[in-house]
Amino acid sequence: MSIVIPKSVFTFLSKLEKNNNRDWFNENKPEFKSVEKEVKLFYNAVFENLNKHDDIDKLKLFRIYRDVRFSKNKLPYKTHFGGSFHRTKPKLRGGYYLHIQPNNQSFLATGFWEPAPSDLLRIRKEFEMDDAEIRDILADKKFNSVWGNAFVGDEVKTAPKGFSKEHPAIDLIKKKQYIFTKKYTDKEVMDTGFLNEVDASFRAVRPFFDYMSDVLTTDLNGVSVI
Repeated sequence: MSIVIPKSVFTFLSKLEKNNNRDWFNENKPEFKSVEKEVKLFYNAVFENLNKHDDIDKLKLFRIYRDVRFSKNKLPYKTHFGGSFHRTKPKLRGGYYLHIQPNNQSFLATGFWEPAPSDLLRIRKEFEMDDAEIRDILADKKFNSVWGNAFVGDEVKTAPKGFSKEHPAIDLIKKKQYIFTKKYTDKEVMDTGFLNEVDASFRAVRPFFDYMSDVLTTDLNGVSVI
């Protein structure tokens, strides 16, 4: 039997979006628990698949409850499910993320969301010294057929402090995040092949992760720092 994201997940999230209040949620808590169980089964299957070809030490399925303490948006519940998969540090770097949301807003993301300042500097220094290997990875047909040939995410406007805005690799150096994303329709997410699609897409990013893990575990002379 295939493990799938059933239509009931999207149905519940769509209703929650229209009734984002505690009274409605409490009245429909049994339905939430039912779809949450289905979602957990799927995320656990992704985790098991990843560990067949990677080393994942943790799956974090984010809670449906929003932290509204410091947010202008006071709606109490998220209208999506999200979960991240952490590679085993310090040797392996990077992470995977799966986002399930109605109205064709589901997506996969992978890469480096919030690199520590020391890691971000190390990555930038590597690109400053030699950007040939990362360019080759981004240009690879198999890789960019899945993830595209460019990073998404935040960047500085011109150049980070200590780097020249005229550097040939400034397009890479000025990034603050090194992320790839891939969007899916509701129909694609509910398809029986979606679990395999997620795994194949995550598997395809490994050349990038292998490269970045090597960078982040060595100094600029290639000497191990772990």
